[in-house]
Amino acid sequence: MTPVIESAEHKALRAAVAALGKRYGRDYLTRTVAEGRPPTELWSEAGKLGYLGVNLPEAYGGGGGGVTELSLVLEELGAAGAPLLMLVVSPAICGTVIARFGTEEQKRAWLPGLADGTRVMAFGITEPDAGSNSHRITTTARRDGEDWLLSGRKVFISGVDTADAVLIVGRTEDARTGRLKPCLFIVPPDAEGFRRRPIEMELNAAEKQFELVLDDVRLPADALVGDEDAGLLQLFAGLNPERIMTAAFAIGMGRYALGRAVEYARERSVWKAPIGAHQAIAHPLAQAHIDLELARLMMRKAAHLYDAGDDMGAGEAANMAKYAAAEACVKAVDQAVHTLGGNGLTREFGLASLITASRVARIAPVSREMILNFVSHQSLGLPKSY
Repeated sequence: MTPVIESAEHKALRAAVAALGKRYGRDYLTRTVAEGRPPTELWSEAGKLGYLGVNLPEAYGGGGGGVTELSLVLEELGAAGAPLLMLVVSPAICGTVIARFGTEEQKRAWLPGLADGTRVMAFGITEPDAGSNSHRITTTARRDGEDWLLSGRKVFISGVDTADAVLIVGRTEDARTGRLKPCLFIVPPDAEGFRRRPIEMELNAAEKQFELVLDDVRLPADALVGDEDAGLLQLFAGLNPERIMTAAFAIGMGRYALGRAVEYARERSVWKAPIGAHQAIAHPLAQAHIDLELARLMMRKAAHLYDAGDDMGAGEAANMAKYAAAEACVKAVDQAVHTLGGNGLTREFGLASLITASRVARIAPVSREMILNFVSHQSLGLPKSY
């Protein structure tokens, strides 16, 4: 059975992370965005306290937990107004893939640094012409003696400027069938033939987005992570945690926006009563709270299934959790801004920027429409529409 009530250890972790997030808060994150730099201080302190690697094996410096604990960390930082987007990427996707499928040398080289935050890894899967269809990825790797030559393009890759390496999803040719199969490669950003270009975004975020060009990037044999023939198994070992962590990101953001709105509704008085006393204000906020709590339950279920080793069950639940959390977040942010009226659009209250940010969870890492496609044919057994 999936546990619904959190353990004492999880409650203690939640309280500790919330305290850390509160010490930094929304003002800190806003300041780092204005200065055009990553939230280094928060990242470093979270790493020293063991929060960044709480999901990684103890033998390599991690906390020995799972995505359950890591999603809790991201949710609480988000609820304090200071989410760390690279938590989704570095320890959740890259750390998980290396911990599950990497060689002993790769684990020793990367996991301790990913756990304490001294090393960061980005993740490259999205391509200009593939969109949400990972089966159309055209980045390819071919053998050249003992080495690999990797060529292709990637877009919307987060945090490349601060990363020590990028875990790139490419494809290799199966010698038996001639078909292309997905494979993962650790690529250093200073490799010859590796170029990056920042993508100008309307989104206010500390983490920048990049387009990558890989032009016959030469990689040693040990740059390949895991088994060349494992294919989708290894890929989705990283993508399911990504969806769960995106849900945590969205739930944290929604909780932050809702908290600001509730605080305002208690204090703001019009016609002799706080506006929160009026059902037109109170009921939509209550609905937003309910939706966030329901999404959190599905996120917990997804994390529990993944940590228990049920990849198939986790895939369904992770997609549902990401969908539910994104919808709940967008509604919570919208209602929060509406509750504050004109103040909701001011820099003083810091909610207007969340209107754009909240929509990211609807779009990335997979659109809500693709999740509905997944649920319709995987969960309900309906014919594929694509």
